[in-house]
Amino acid sequence: MWGTAASATQAEGAAPASDWWEWERAGRAPLSGDGNGFTASFAADFALYAGLGLRHHRMSVDWARLEPEEGRHDRAAVARYREIITAAAEAGITPWLCLHHFTLPRWFARLGGFADEDNWRRYWLRHVDFVAESFGDLARGWQPVNEPNYYPRITYGGGPFPPARKDADAFNRVSEGIHLATAEAALALRATGKPVASIYGLSVPVALDDSPKTAVRVGNHLADHWSSWIGLVRDGVLRIRDRPAIDVPHLANVFDLIGFSYYRTTGIREGEIVPYPSGAPLSDMGYAVSADGLRRVLSKLRDDLEGTPLLVAEYGVGTSDDDLRARYLRDGLTVVNTAISEGVDVRGFFHWTGVDNYEWMRGHEVSFGLIGKDRAVRPSAAILKAEAIG
Repeated sequence: MWGTAASATQAEGAAPASDWWEWERAGRAPLSGDGNGFTASFAADFALYAGLGLRHHRMSVDWARLEPEEGRHDRAAVARYREIITAAAEAGITPWLCLHHFTLPRWFARLGGFADEDNWRRYWLRHVDFVAESFGDLARGWQPVNEPNYYPRITYGGGPFPPARKDADAFNRVSEGIHLATAEAALALRATGKPVASIYGLSVPVALDDSPKTAVRVGNHLADHWSSWIGLVRDGVLRIRDRPAIDVPHLANVFDLIGFSYYRTTGIREGEIVPYPSGAPLSDMGYAVSADGLRRVLSKLRDDLEGTPLLVAEYGVGTSDDDLRARYLRDGLTVVNTAISEGVDVRGFFHWTGVDNYEWMRGHEVSFGLIGKDRAVRPSAAILKAEAIG
C-alpha cells in the first residue's frame, strides 16, 4: 500500500467549533486559514496522488465539524465529507479515515476531554458509532486516532496544544483515556468489516550519557511511547507509568495492522532531547534527518510484536531542501526493503504529506509535501512514484 496522509485541521483549516480555532484566536498559535486549500481542490489533489501511484490516502473527518454542539450533527458537513471520500474512490484512491487528529470540539474539551472516563465513554464512543454509520459504506480502512501515545505530552505534559498545562495527574488520566478510547474505537470500527490500523508516534531513545537524568528520561520515553500501548494491544493490559494496571482483555489484538509515524531518533543527553545522530543535517523542525531511527523502530516492533503486520503510517521531513527530502526517502525505503527481506511484515508506506499544509505552531512555514501549495509536484515525488508504479 503506497499512500499519503493528512489531517483535517492541517488541510482544511481549524473548524470554528474546535478548541484549536479558539487557540488561534487567543494568539496561542498561527492562524490556519483554509489549511492548504484541500476543501476546494480535493478532486485535483486526488488525481495528482493517483498519477504518482500513491493510491491510498488517510484523511481525518473533523469531529468539531460533524458535531459542533453536543448532540447536534451538521448534516452539511457529513454530506461534504461524503463528497470528498467519494471523489477519492473515483480517482482510484483507497480512503482511510481518522476520527481524531489532535483537535477536539470545544464542548467536549470543556467537559474534560479524554481525561474523564465517563466523558469519553459517553461522547467519544457515540461519535465513533456516528462516523461508522455515516461513512462506513465509503471508507476502505480506519486509522482511528493519531498518535495517542504522543497526545498526552502535547496537552498535559507542557506541550503547546490546548490546554498546554504541565499536570502529572491529568497527564496520566489522559494517557489512560486516549489509549483506551483508541482501542475501543478500533474494536467498534472492525465491525464494519474494513481493516483498522493504529498510528502510534514512535522513536527509539538513545542514551548519550550515563547520567541519572538521562536514565529517567529514557525510562519515561519507553514507558509512555512503547510499553503502555504494546501491553494494551498485545496482552490486553494497559500500564501508565506508576498507576495500577488496567486489565482489558477484550482490547487485545484489536488492530489489523500496527501503524506508526516516524520522524526522528530521540537522542537524550543530561535528560534533554538532542538531535541524533550528531552531524546529520537538520530539518526545519530541528530534527536530525536520518533514516537509521526507522530501522531501530522496525527492529523493536519485530522483537515486541513478532509476526504482526506493520504499516509505516507517516514518514516525511519538513524541509525546503527537496534534495534532502529525496535522500531521506531513498534511505527510508532502503531501510523498509531491508526489513522486509529480513522477515518483517511491512504492508504499506504512507508519506506525510501529499500537499504542503499548516504545521501547527510553525504555521505555513514548513514544507512536508511532495507537492507545494501551488500544486507543483516536487522532484522527490518521483522516488515514491518509481517504487509505487514499478
